[in-house]
Amino acid sequence: MSLSADQTIDALRAAGEPTRLRVLSLLTGEELSVMELSRVLQQSQPRVSRHLKLMADAGLIERFPDGARVFYRISSDPLARRLVETVLDLLDDSEGEADHRRLDEVRDERAAAAAAYFEQVAPQWDRIRSLYVAETAVESAVEAAAGPGPFERVVDLGTGSGRMLTLLGKKAKMSVGLDLSHNMLNIARSNVARAGVEKVELRHGDIFATRLPSASADLVIVHQVLHYLADPHAAVVEAARLVAPGGRILIVDFAPHEMESLREEHQHRRLGFADEEVAGWLTDCGLTTLPTVALPPDADGLTVTIWTGVRAASSDSRKAA
Repeated sequence: MSLSADQTIDALRAAGEPTRLRVLSLLTGEELSVMELSRVLQQSQPRVSRHLKLMADAGLIERFPDGARVFYRISSDPLARRLVETVLDLLDDSEGEADHRRLDEVRDERAAAAAAYFEQVAPQWDRIRSLYVAETAVESAVEAAAGPGPFERVVDLGTGSGRMLTLLGKKAKMSVGLDLSHNMLNIARSNVARAGVEKVELRHGDIFATRLPSASADLVIVHQVLHYLADPHAAVVEAARLVAPGGRILIVDFAPHEMESLREEHQHRRLGFADEEVAGWLTDCGLTTLPTVALPPDADGLTVTIWTGVRAASSDSRKAA
């Protein structure tokens, strides 16, 4: 399958302007809001928005509202993405160096704010989280989605206080928890020890680059992490890489909502995720999706969703079974 001549010409016309090429280069790294692009490009938001609309209409990028903000990313269509990559490959790499330096500044500020937040709230983390989630119902659903076990290896990405490890670790021969917050890891160590969970490794690690072996875990958990991330899709790709044949991944996060206060007060970047978005990511990673579990709140609050992806067992493992 290929683009028609007219489609190709329209796409090239949409990309064929200096600012738009700069935007495409920036969006290859992560999804960005109009406000962030305006800051990096040093142009007004209305001007940037006009460029974005032209490229979205041509199918080069995708626009998606998230609460009161709008984010953009490179099109998920393989042909459109290939065209963008080809065009960018022809450019002089030095052209956008200043843009990417300013984007790094935005990322650094965002990361510093998030790190300060997590270090500050770590001791009250479970209490804060319970303000929005019926934890007993969620944990029961997580256990059901994970299955009875036993598990060879459980990996919990963004482990926080270690609650998922204390919940499922006793069913595993060994478990690994990663988090970027040293304070969170110290709390997780105490909680895991208090729960009597053995053979647990708690590591300072990045969810985007875990440095763990591919296909090394039969259960991977990403619990209430994605809404903090600038590129949740990339995190899902890395998490899915760890899933062994016959294993599964559980993604637990919020359904779409309108609580804008969570951005400033609790460093949320995304206000929840639609079923088709997360299910599409899992499918693209070669996983089979199971029915989604939605857990509405008891009162005013947020709906929690559990997405499950399963990797097919290899022929060797099926023979052994």
